Amino acid sequence: MAKKLRVGVIFGGQSGEHEVSIRSAGAVIQAIDQKKYEIIPVAISKEGKWLGPSEATALLPGLAQTKLTALSNTASRDVAILGDPSHRGLVSLNSNGIGEESQTLDVVFPVLHGPYGEDGTIQGLLEMANVPFIGCGVLASSCGMDKVTMKALFRDAGLPICKYIWFLRSDWQNDPETIIRKTKRELGFPCFVKPANLGSSVGVSKAANREELIKAVNLAADYDRKIIIEEALVAREIECAIIGNDKPRASLPGEYVIHDEAARFLDYTEKYGSTGKVEFVVPAPLSKAVTEKIQRMAVEAFKAVDGAGLARVDFFLKDNKELVVNELNTMPGLTEVSGYPKMWAASGMKFDEVLNELIELSFERHRDKLRNKTSR
Repeated sequence: MAKKLRVGVIFGGQSGEHEVSIRSAGAVIQAIDQKKYEIIPVAISKEGKWLGPSEATALLPGLAQTKLTALSNTASRDVAILGDPSHRGLVSLNSNGIGEESQTLDVVFPVLHGPYGEDGTIQGLLEMANVPFIGCGVLASSCGMDKVTMKALFRDAGLPICKYIWFLRSDWQNDPETIIRKTKRELGFPCFVKPANLGSSVGVSKAANREELIKAVNLAADYDRKIIIEEALVAREIECAIIGNDKPRASLPGEYVIHDEAARFLDYTEKYGSTGKVEFVVPAPLSKAVTEKIQRMAVEAFKAVDGAGLARVDFFLKDNKELVVNELNTMPGLTEVSGYPKMWAASGMKFDEVLNELIELSFERHRDKLRNKTSR
């Protein structure tokens, strides 16, 4: 019997998307092919503490816990290792931090959303340890996390984007009136206020007037030092999933349909709750021409940030014909209600098949990296 590949699933993290990360990791663990892979869970607490498999398992949703317990003795282990001491950098993780024991992993899946996980930080650690990992590298992760930098790359790639302004938290604290005037002049009301480095609609608000703008900026400033304000568009919200490395391909698009106008926008509660006000429809009811254009632009956006592995690209569709690229997520939500796995399912790929391909892509990217000379 062939030896199972050992997959380290890292989740949690120090961000406002901590809980979403746990749900995503749970969904990955439930869906992954148990005949091919052995899962080693590793969690990062909100305080930044790395937790070994036994503590990490206890944080997962019930069904994922049950699967891990049924499959192996994983929950009783204390140490997870990133790297192979024979030829890779070695990082030992246990409930006490750095440890001496070793337990090698073949590949790591950093199922982390938001800062300190999706932004290139853990990707840099894994690159230094010379370990294959799923998803984008340091550059794409950091550019994909920062909405301001991301939009600049989209603009340079010739992709249409909405109007926006950005500023630092210190700018707001020192001179809020200048920013309020600039918002009125360049964007008008209503507008959307967001932390530049966060996802899952955490810290996002819609502002219809001066008072709401002040409140919205103060909220966003709780989550990030950089704030972005975007024009509000009357448009459909379309998403498209990407998988691949140098030759990425796009799924059928999906659409968030709001059934209750009381839901002013697709916030955290609407995305991950069960309010019934919002439905994710896939495939999105679009013409073949618009569908193909979305897929083409999604691939272009992925290449613009030098993406690898996976991403989700979000669009606005105005008047059912004009497309605007909103943003790209380098580690999209993978929960039971998330769009990424649903879009691939509608495109003919089950979630376990998606995970298989992502693991293969991580090895492909790692082999390509090893071709680079490190001396001359």
